[in-house]
Amino acid sequence: MEVLREKVEEEEEAEREEAAERAEWARTEKMMRPVEVRKEETTLTQEMLRDLEKKLSEIQIPISAELPAFTKDTIDISKLPVSYKTNTPKEEHLLQVADNFSRQYSHLCPDRVHLFLHPLNECEVPKFVSTTLRPTLMPYPELYNWDSCAQFVSDFLTMVPLPDPLKPPSHLYSSTTVLNYQKGNCFDFSTLLCSMLIGSGYDAYCVNGYGSLDLCHMDLTREVCPLTVKPKETVQKEEKVLPKKYTIRPPRDLCSRFEQEQEVKKQQEIRAQEKKQLREEEERLMEAEKAKPDALHGLRVHSWVLVLSGKREVPENFFIDAFTGHSYSTQDERFLGIESLWNHKNYWINMQDCWNCCKDLIFDLGDPVRWEYMLLGTDKSQLSLTEEDDSGINDEDDVENLGKEDEDKSFDMPHSWVEQIEISPEAFETRCPNGKKVIQYKRAKLEKWAPYLNSNGLVSRLTTYEDLECTNILEIKEWYQNREDMLELKHINKTTDLKTDYFKPGHPQALRVHSYKSMQPEMDRVIEFYEMARVDGLIKREETARTMTEYYQGRPDFLSYRHANFRPRVKKLALSSAESNPRPIVKITEQFFRNPAKPAEEDVAERVFLLAEERIQLRYHCRDDHITASKREFLRRTEVDSKGNKIIMTPDMCISFEVEPMEHTKKLLYQYEAMMHLKREEKLSRHQVWESELEVLEILKLREEEEAAHTLTISIYDTKRNEKSKEYREAMERVMHEEHLRQVETQLDYLAPFLAQLPPGEKLTRWQAVRLKDECLSDFKQRLINKANLIQSRFEKETQELQKKQQWYQENQVTLTPEDEDLYLSYCSQAMFRIRILEQRLNRHKELAPLKYLALEEKLYKDPRLGELQKIFA
Repeated sequence: MEVLREKVEEEEEAEREEAAERAEWARTEKMMRPVEVRKEETTLTQEMLRDLEKKLSEIQIPISAELPAFTKDTIDISKLPVSYKTNTPKEEHLLQVADNFSRQYSHLCPDRVHLFLHPLNECEVPKFVSTTLRPTLMPYPELYNWDSCAQFVSDFLTMVPLPDPLKPPSHLYSSTTVLNYQKGNCFDFSTLLCSMLIGSGYDAYCVNGYGSLDLCHMDLTREVCPLTVKPKETVQKEEKVLPKKYTIRPPRDLCSRFEQEQEVKKQQEIRAQEKKQLREEEERLMEAEKAKPDALHGLRVHSWVLVLSGKREVPENFFIDAFTGHSYSTQDERFLGIESLWNHKNYWINMQDCWNCCKDLIFDLGDPVRWEYMLLGTDKSQLSLTEEDDSGINDEDDVENLGKEDEDKSFDMPHSWVEQIEISPEAFETRCPNGKKVIQYKRAKLEKWAPYLNSNGLVSRLTTYEDLECTNILEIKEWYQNREDMLELKHINKTTDLKTDYFKPGHPQALRVHSYKSMQPEMDRVIEFYEMARVDGLIKREETARTMTEYYQGRPDFLSYRHANFRPRVKKLALSSAESNPRPIVKITEQFFRNPAKPAEEDVAERVFLLAEERIQLRYHCRDDHITASKREFLRRTEVDSKGNKIIMTPDMCISFEVEPMEHTKKLLYQYEAMMHLKREEKLSRHQVWESELEVLEILKLREEEEAAHTLTISIYDTKRNEKSKEYREAMERVMHEEHLRQVETQLDYLAPFLAQLPPGEKLTRWQAVRLKDECLSDFKQRLINKANLIQSRFEKETQELQKKQQWYQENQVTLTPEDEDLYLSYCSQAMFRIRILEQRLNRHKELAPLKYLALEEKLYKDPRLGELQKIFA
């Protein structure tokens, strides 16, 4: 079947080429023949073109069933405004102008395709393409630049292929509908992106043209992921030091030149062989990655956005593919040709030849030779006339007549029929449809999620593969947001099994980078810190099983480096932790920055504590006018010997080399004081190394807890996710609701049930007024009593149930399991809570009942309907 299909495709390709050659030959010969013969040739050419179009239309393009459908049948048009369903008189006039323009264009250019001028909208109403654009400036600062706008459109919408890849779509939906359903074809993508870019101040245009297969199908499997491209590092050229006149001659080279030449030839052969293998491997990979030939190359319709230079400090023209959000040069080979382009003010037709794709196109829309415009009065100025052309327009009358003709022919573009484009904060935050999107690149896969969609804060993951089939994983990069531990990026190298965590400022331990292979202590790891957030100025700590290295900056003691060597622990019978059984220290090396307040010969540059050998080595800074530095070594001994006698300082306990010897440094007292000071420093250094080990254990424990919890931070302004703000808002709403009910209760007519017993409209007598008052008060009193009895009965019921439960517990206390005891305690706690609440309600009711009774009695005395009562007490 595959062979048969290939043969059919080859035959169709040959027929198309033969038909095109015949048409070209007929067109050339027609220009050379007399006028009488051209009619017959025109008929023949038209028949050939019709035959070619018929054969091209027979080619069926299979569309994957996985791609989503987006047709007018899936759109609810009942709630759309009137502008979507009808045309204004000005829009009808514009459609007539467009039809006239299309007829003239088809007459002058019969070999060109029909113009894409007024497709149908979602309500089956023809709308001019320029009026479908709705320039809008979004209220989000992130959508002010073109790159963020393009990326948002690419992430927010789902691509739907064109029904016919050889023709523009018959429908062009509004941007509001496209945003509502989050689907669209390339023209819908470009329309939305162009509307946003024009609203942001860019000189942007929608383009109707032809693109490559990968561009039309949003296929990025042959493109490198932008996140994997490393920025080019600028290599600074080292300035060559000019040789001095008086320099020492280098020693004579006694090596054999023949051997050197033979070695060079051997290395060149090895490099040539490696280059050959590398070139063959690259050719093999290029052959594997090479795209299959497209039978419809150059015929596939596509739409993208053109941004011209000038506005918003754009230095040069460039294309934006709305499908991917990537920018391309106007010389890119993916864009094969342009038929027309438009913005919200006018429509232009490309009159230039696209035989070399878009590389030779000149985007000067004011040039009527290269770009045919539809409406006058556009913001693009015309080309300046030469002096010869301008000589014929000298008379004032001609200028006035020309201006009147332009005014008569000019036509202003109607306002857009599309409603204001709005993106809700929830939709802007969600970005991708259903909060997730997957993009497949060359040897890479990029996954995106909406914030807070994953419980661990994961928003993006880039997986890099070794092969084109994407089976062997090389590395994984994961980006996080809103993490309480400030984790921003996690890099996992599958080859070396090295994990690297990157943190934003604000971590409790001031972490910046943490590289490790295992979270177990005393393993290879590198931890970098934000030194401004630490008191000790620690920048980086490197740890292995036998060493620990720390780098410092900005310390008052000018310490810059500390390196500790360990030996294996002494095994103990009992289980012990790293805190109770620290690693024995063998050697501590410390380095210091230059202290300008001290002389160089007294400022220590390096200090080495050899604990196992009981020696201390010092190296001092070197003066600028010296070529070597002073050194000193102390033999550290115990202060007392085995018999308890004090050891006296002797000259052999200090070995020194001084560039400029001084008298006071030779004295034993000076050396003794220096050694005592170094002993204290050694004890302090050992303690600091021990504290560093404990800090590493604390960091590892904290990181394990953070990874297990992965708590997310929620802004106080996010009222939907912030539980505290939500509870406060619900409490406020509950208070307002209770206040509203209280007001409604005060507005109730308390005499209505009793007045309904009397004939309507009859004036109350004194006796009836007194009776109504007594009945109303009596009824209110009875309701207060009933309410108190109800609360009392519930109180007694809860108390009896609690007593029964307690009696049951006393009887079965011995046989109860821990789970049963927990359930019993929980029940008792809840029961006591209910009893306390009922008791408080009963006491409050007893306190407020007399006040309510008196308040109702006063209202009855003041009620105008019981006027006879007021006469009695007057």
